[in-house]
Amino acid sequence: IIIRVEKRRFNKYITIVEGLEETIAKEVAKTLKSKLACGGTIDGSRIELQGNHAKDAKAILLKEGFKESSFNA
Repeated sequence: IIIRVEKRRFNKYITIVEGLEETIAKEVAKTLKSKLACGGTIDGSRIELQGNHAKDAKAILLKEGFKESSFNA
């Protein structure tokens, strides 16, 4: 799982979560959006969240049962 932050137009940030299976990406995106109180979208197995939520997203994924070893630096 790769979590990174990109800067878009007008100094807006998005957090991108990649590396999840497409079958669970929709449910994970729903959980992340509700717990982080932000908007977002799913593009295949890629989740885009509005705002800079890299640390918080990783913490939520760990609480949801993903292993630390599944995350890439």
